[in-house]
Amino acid sequence: MSRTPPFFRRTALPVYACLALTALTGCSDASPAKSDAAPRSAESPATTGTPAPDPGTASPPPSASAKSASPPVRVSIPSLGINSAVMRLGLNPDGTVEVPPADKGMTTGWYTGGSVPGQPGPAVLIGHNDTRFGRAVFHDLKKITKGADISVRDDRGSEIHFEVTGRETASKKAFPTARVYGQTKARALRLITCDGSFDAAGHPVDNLIVYAERK
Repeated sequence: MSRTPPFFRRTALPVYACLALTALTGCSDASPAKSDAAPRSAESPATTGTPAPDPGTASPPPSASAKSASPPVRVSIPSLGINSAVMRLGLNPDGTVEVPPADKGMTTGWYTGGSVPGQPGPAVLIGHNDTRFGRAVFHDLKKITKGADISVRDDRGSEIHFEVTGRETASKKAFPTARVYGQTKARALRLITCDGSFDAAGHPVDNLIVYAERK
């Protein structure tokens, strides 16, 4: 059985970050359900500021068309003033999803194990809420409204527009893996960051998930 990616968690080591890659204190974690089919989450280290989230889990393998599609290089959400470069995120050696490093808090990450934005299936973009360097790219994501436009530009210069259909805050202990990473014929987009209060260790306990579909 192939392993699916997990959401970011925070660890005491600077190798993981709030979205899944290096140490940071921002929020961007989406822990997956505990099962053989779902990836584990990688927490970001407790350094300073708010904690980071973990990326999602249970993503289906990319389709043939997705593999030949152009990867995203930029995402913008005009209503929130977000205009960010997009970096690629894979899996860490332990099976957790990578996250942007703390010093790239204003950069969004695309999980390459999912779909390419605009192709059938769920495309997942992960971003920090905050890092030890301050506010990060998805700090204001909680203000997004239904119907908002999200634009993704690929490496060929084409822009794909998505419309927000909903959002939810979910506990990292009960991450909605099927809704986020489950197979779908829709050309779907998911944005993930951290949310909610902090636990005794200073880690955010929830994830904020935004759902959108291609226009």
